[in-house]
Amino acid sequence: MSYSYRSRNYPQRGSLGPVVFLLGLNFVFFIATLIRPEILYLLGLQPASLPFQPWTIVSSMFMHSGFWHLITNMWMLFFFGSYLCRLVGEGRFLTVYLCGGILGNLFFILLGPPFAIVVGASGAIFALGGALAMMRPKLRVFIFPIPVPMPLWVAVIGGFIFLTLIGWVAALSIAWEAHLGGLIAGLIAGYFLRRRERRLLFS
Repeated sequence: MSYSYRSRNYPQRGSLGPVVFLLGLNFVFFIATLIRPEILYLLGLQPASLPFQPWTIVSSMFMHSGFWHLITNMWMLFFFGSYLCRLVGEGRFLTVYLCGGILGNLFFILLGPPFAIVVGASGAIFALGGALAMMRPKLRVFIFPIPVPMPLWVAVIGGFIFLTLIGWVAALSIAWEAHLGGLIAGLIAGYFLRRRERRLLFS
């Protein structure tokens, strides 16, 4: 899937520093795994090993299992992140990203296979998408290869359902549990951010 916004709806304030930092950090970790592949086992999240490797609930968010896994997630991070960061500010953007990634990992710990190793930023990215879907649900976006625009909330929820179903049908290693946790975190964050935005607008 590939997304694009209608440019007239794009916010033009704020800094993209945190987005660029996260993009760079993910690429650095990926290069490290190319040099030392065993790092995946040290920094990836395995629920059964969490008591012995507690840092993996955070470090796994910056690890990726392959080039296309990385590129897809980084494209979505830039797409959602650049909009949300300019909309709510750097601190709140980072809070949504990190909390979404951690809650996604907690969902995987509770619902996923105990000996599977999960890596990737998808939970955090679904949190960004969920927050935006709550704050700007009617924002029109394009999803490749669908030729017509659709509301953002449809794209985000539809993306979650599509990835979950394709993972089940094709028996792919897609951590839908992490996606679900991140999406829930984003929807909750977006609800409160939207309320805050309205209070500021009418104060």
